[in-house]
Amino acid sequence: MQRLNPSPALDEYWMAKAIQLAAKGRYTTSPNPRVGCVIIKDEICIGQGYHIQAGTPHAEVHALVTAGENARDATAYVTLEPCSHTGRTPPCADALIKAGVARVVVGMTDPNPQVSGSGIERIKAAGIAVTQGICSEQARALNPGFIKRMQQSLPWVRVKLGVSLDGKIALANGASKWITGPAARRDVQRLRAQSCAIITGSGTVIADNPSMLVRPEQAELDNYPLSTVRQPLRVVIDSQERLTPNWLMFNDGHPVLLVNQHFRAGFSQDVEQCQLPLSAAGKIDLHLLLAELAERGINEVLVESGAGLAGAFMANGLVDELIVYQAPKLLGDKGVSMLTLPDYAQVSETPDLKLTDIRHIAEDIRLTYQLAVDKSS
Repeated sequence: MQRLNPSPALDEYWMAKAIQLAAKGRYTTSPNPRVGCVIIKDEICIGQGYHIQAGTPHAEVHALVTAGENARDATAYVTLEPCSHTGRTPPCADALIKAGVARVVVGMTDPNPQVSGSGIERIKAAGIAVTQGICSEQARALNPGFIKRMQQSLPWVRVKLGVSLDGKIALANGASKWITGPAARRDVQRLRAQSCAIITGSGTVIADNPSMLVRPEQAELDNYPLSTVRQPLRVVIDSQERLTPNWLMFNDGHPVLLVNQHFRAGFSQDVEQCQLPLSAAGKIDLHLLLAELAERGINEVLVESGAGLAGAFMANGLVDELIVYQAPKLLGDKGVSMLTLPDYAQVSETPDLKLTDIRHIAEDIRLTYQLAVDKSS
């Protein structure tokens, strides 16, 4: 007989399995969230699945197909509240009800206003027991961008920097290849792969003529669920309209969003132009840009740029996460500093960072910080 009230430890164990499954979709699910599901009967896993790509079956459906008729009277562990609305696929709440599961355990409530509690209520109304909030912190960590886009109409913003031990991103003459080692650069490729968009500035394009694409052979994405690697949208900010159509990323056949003041002729059909007003400082309004990206279903943004643009995101309070790859090199006091920030008068005015992760990436160190919201805490 299936137990409807197992121990909290058992619930956490199976939810952890569902979270591991959800993480397999880290590179491919956007604009949808990453979701995993396991179906348990008599303390044995009889079905499992995760969401792979928008427009394809959700995690619950994959798990139910695997479980088949055995799903009746079983317990389903789902990292995110089952959806209750019809989008590109039918509601997962209805699929669980139809399968006859006896209990549903949910990691977190869906932040999508179209769902937000209604999926749980529909399942309860069908007489199915529901337990909520199991491993909720880990479940939330799967989808920072989706959550922020649903709640604030903005994407999650990461700024990535490769720096020397003395905090420089280049020599005084601009040379920067390579400060960090191959393993760190591979890790950056994986960051790109999980991002919906990469933001850079005209200065970086002019200096480096980069592609900003994910290079699969360098990224080495194990068990990638699609036949081809999904490329992020490249977003190029050109406030002063310095860029011409001949740069590499405008001619490689992959989409680019060129952000400027005025439409400019001559760019290929792969380059969409987006006109946004300038701020008082004569720069593209970054908050408006992020709101525009959120409207387009962009969950997670990676800023790969020079010190000026990266510093502007930081100074305007638009950064959620700062990822610093620090190499065991010294570039000297004449080198280019990692961020261009305002001339603060008081230490209390400076951004507060919270170190959330530190690890060796071969000879380099990766430091991950989140921006503190409340400096008084």
